[in-house]
Amino acid sequence: MKKTLIVAVFAAFLAAGALVAQSGLDQALETAGLLSGTFHGTTPGNELRLDLRPIQTDPEHPSDLFLEVTGKYQGDSVKRQGVLRFATQGKSVYVGYVPHFDPTITSLSADATRFSDVEAGAACGFTLARRGDGYAGETSGASCAFALRSNIQKWTVEIEPGTIRLRDLRTGETLRFRREGT
Repeated sequence: MKKTLIVAVFAAFLAAGALVAQSGLDQALETAGLLSGTFHGTTPGNELRLDLRPIQTDPEHPSDLFLEVTGKYQGDSVKRQGVLRFATQGKSVYVGYVPHFDPTITSLSADATRFSDVEAGAACGFTLARRGDGYAGETSGASCAFALRSNIQKWTVEIEPGTIRLRDLRTGETLRFRREGT
């Protein structure tokens, strides 16, 4: 009887751990799902296109996305690409970005998931927390400046089904994006 109870309790803890791990994976997958697709800038001067495509980096990270940003922003041509990795951290989702500085790399390139030491060293990230139908968070500021090749400050990031909103906390500048087809 005692052995059966101990085995049952142990099995219950394992099942609960598996459920928590699965819900964490689901949260990372849900966040990636909200971002997966093509988004177009909708604010004045924002002619950017964000393409976020699933990419298989390894079996432990089924929610990774390859990000390509192309187009013009306030008349300047922009081309950036890299990999976004999502990992659940408690009730939040960590979003890591590893840039590709070689503009010829795409999601279909053999090197799409391989990074130089400089690219790996430029990686940065931020945390998103559940808010409404989506997630919201704040970039860390200067830590992503090298990865994004710009003099960025802190930005808020809001993701909801079909939309992305970025806002510079210092200036209030806002970039909005809408998913293609919505």
